[in-house]
Amino acid sequence: MGTPPESGDEELPPGPDGLPVLGNTHQYIKQPMGFFDELATYGDVVHCEFPRIDAVAVFHPDYIGDVLLGQGTYERWNFDELKELLDYEIAPQGLTFTRGDEWKQQRHFLQPMFGLDRLEGFSSAMVDATERLVDEWDDGEEIVVNEEFSRLTLSILTNSLFDFDLGERRERITDAADELQAMADMSGAGAVKMLLPSWVPTHRNRRYKRAMDAFDATVDTLIEERRANPGQYDDLLTMMLEKEDDHEYSMSDEEIHDHLITFLIAGHETTAMALTFTWLLLATNPVERDRLETEVTTVLDGPPTADDLSDLSVTEQVAKEAMRLYPPAGMLFREATEDTALGGYHIPEGTKVLLPQFTVHGDDRWFDAPDQFRPERFTAERSDERPDFAYFPFGGGPHQCIGMHFAMMELKHIIPILTQNVEFELLSSPEPEVNMELTLQPSEDVRMRVHKR
Repeated sequence: MGTPPESGDEELPPGPDGLPVLGNTHQYIKQPMGFFDELATYGDVVHCEFPRIDAVAVFHPDYIGDVLLGQGTYERWNFDELKELLDYEIAPQGLTFTRGDEWKQQRHFLQPMFGLDRLEGFSSAMVDATERLVDEWDDGEEIVVNEEFSRLTLSILTNSLFDFDLGERRERITDAADELQAMADMSGAGAVKMLLPSWVPTHRNRRYKRAMDAFDATVDTLIEERRANPGQYDDLLTMMLEKEDDHEYSMSDEEIHDHLITFLIAGHETTAMALTFTWLLLATNPVERDRLETEVTTVLDGPPTADDLSDLSVTEQVAKEAMRLYPPAGMLFREATEDTALGGYHIPEGTKVLLPQFTVHGDDRWFDAPDQFRPERFTAERSDERPDFAYFPFGGGPHQCIGMHFAMMELKHIIPILTQNVEFELLSSPEPEVNMELTLQPSEDVRMRVHKR
């Protein structure tokens, strides 16, 4: 765990030279993911700078564990500096951005909704939504899989956790998600646009404001509708509106609004990207696709149920390996809340700590031939050989993603159903460029042709 710096821990971490004021910004925006690969050549704890931000990037699993488990020494970075500079604020009272006692109260309140016993009840919703999507596709139809999977995961999320059909609301939610992704794009020209405050009347800012205003209004309407029909639902939204926990804590209207925004955006887009990259990798690795098909044929007589999931080991390995190569979140962010030491270096209070999953997951110290798609890396035996936090797509420690089990359950339902019913023919690039936005995104749509089985 992080400890106060001692005499041997007073040196700041090494790192690349930067420019006055801009620091390393020019190197980052040129190629964000490549920038972190370059940082890793300086060591396992590396210093970098951006306007008004002093940061370290961490590449060793042991030190990543120190950060993720170091409650009290490290907190989630809530981007206050950027919010102030750019005048952007998204769901500030949601689980993503709260800290300290406020976050602990919220997490304790929400956690029961994501318990394994509760999640089993969502199995049928996951099956039904996936089968409906397959039925909508025509044999031989060309589809954009990232869009189709986004539509699917949003439908599963809203029906499982919030018990409502999207209807006309779908477009408002997806528009908001698209604009948030674009706003977070820090590569090339996107970074220049991102650094313009929201009040500057650019086309991008106007489009973003329209989408977010419509999304906010949709969320407020959902809350009003649910309040007008008490006692008719048993879902996450109802629990937030009606429940007090054992500490007599209840959520404010602002918290409920921001949690709804957080879950609707983050809760579907990350899983959609995991599915997109899973099928991209399967389309280009026929041996692994055959292994998956063999398991699905052997284990399942029909669509999976909650009881089947523990037997779908190859399915789980495929999903985990896809998230190793393309971790949906891309990077985690923390902040040192006191002077501390990490990896033998002094970390001053206020330093932002960057944990780039895509770089750590590709480190050949922990993964042989890390660029290759090898799901067998995630057998229990081989997983035990690696250090903790060599692989951390859902984070870790107290702030581990609250929806981790929900997301894995989704993947272990959707992947087998698609395997049973469809063969995908890849039409676009087998190795698309990847943009680091709100989630890792292919720079171009992933197109495939549907062949019904």
